[in-house]
Amino acid sequence: MRKFEIAAILAAFLAVPAAFAQDSATDRPAGRPDHARGPHAQTADLSVLPQGCRDAIQQSGMGGMMGGMDMPAMMGGMGGMDEAQKAYMQTMMKMNMPMMAAHSIKDPDLAFHCGMIAHHTGAIAMAEIELKYGNDEQSKAMAQKIIDAQGPEIEEMTAWVEKNAGQQ
Repeated sequence: MRKFEIAAILAAFLAVPAAFAQDSATDRPAGRPDHARGPHAQTADLSVLPQGCRDAIQQSGMGGMMGGMDMPAMMGGMGGMDEAQKAYMQTMMKMNMPMMAAHSIKDPDLAFHCGMIAHHTGAIAMAEIELKYGNDEQSKAMAQKIIDAQGPEIEEMTAWVEKNAGQQ
């Protein structure tokens, strides 16, 4: 796949409005029936975020504004990629949506923690891809350092969210 095709996929992905949320009971955008989303559209997976983050995203007023994305269509543009490239792209797509949604939260401290939880979750997923597909021992060692450092940071930020969400 040529660089401009990858750039076009990323540009299309990043052009999507910056906040996604789920109707927890139905796994679809709040107030929007399944048939309104199209046959392949998916709602952003906010499950990597603590409940306090998901609640704040809903309260930001952005939750009901977001529709689904046609992820299979986006992934179709990755036909020429190998398994590692596809895994990295899937990880980026999965990380970016909750990270962007977190920044719809009005409280800057909560937005920081929620966005960083999504970011660190994505970094760990990318590091796991390196461990699975990578060949360079120095790169694999760096990937393991990322996993070892950012896992506890996610726990610390999650504890902060659980203690502070809704109090600002």
